[in-house]
Amino acid sequence: MTLIDHLLRPALRRRLRAEAHRLALYRLAYAWCHDPALADDLVQETLLRALDRSAQLRDPQRLKSWLCSILANCLRDHYRRTRTFEDIDELDEAVLSHADTPESARESAQVVARVRDEVSRLPLGQRQVLTLVDLQECSYAEVAQILDLPIGTVMSRLCRARAALKLRLLDAAPGSAAIGGNERKTMRVVK
Repeated sequence: MTLIDHLLRPALRRRLRAEAHRLALYRLAYAWCHDPALADDLVQETLLRALDRSAQLRDPQRLKSWLCSILANCLRDHYRRTRTFEDIDELDEAVLSHADTPESARESAQVVARVRDEVSRLPLGQRQVLTLVDLQECSYAEVAQILDLPIGTVMSRLCRARAALKLRLLDAAPGSAAIGGNERKTMRVVK
């Protein structure tokens, strides 16, 4: 084994480990920005930063949360540079529907589109916490580390995001008046 082989093998292993997370990072980036091209660019930038700074990763078991943290920073940097936010209204649901009948496929696609639409309307902070906890299955501590927030802030943002989603989705549900009748509960404002 030559010296060059000896030096390249650890770098190749780090690259392969980082590349293994590409799809999960893309899904997360897309959930945050709703732009396929931007999500791809963010993942590319994340992996480049991770490879350049691979010596900073002290615990290989925390690779996933470290990469998610870099992705969050890349997104922040992007928004700082552009100062714009674009939302995508049209989503291709054909990939997600695996229903037995066309009717059930249509219903499922409508539900998925409605949930995605409502998630995209959440403030960025709540959307980030919700996607990390519920889609990426990160713990509260991991999310706090990824987004550089106190754990209490993570929990309150998640609670607010879930409550807002529940309220919006129940309001839009067919027959929602029948569920609650005319005695719909409202939230009390406390000053």
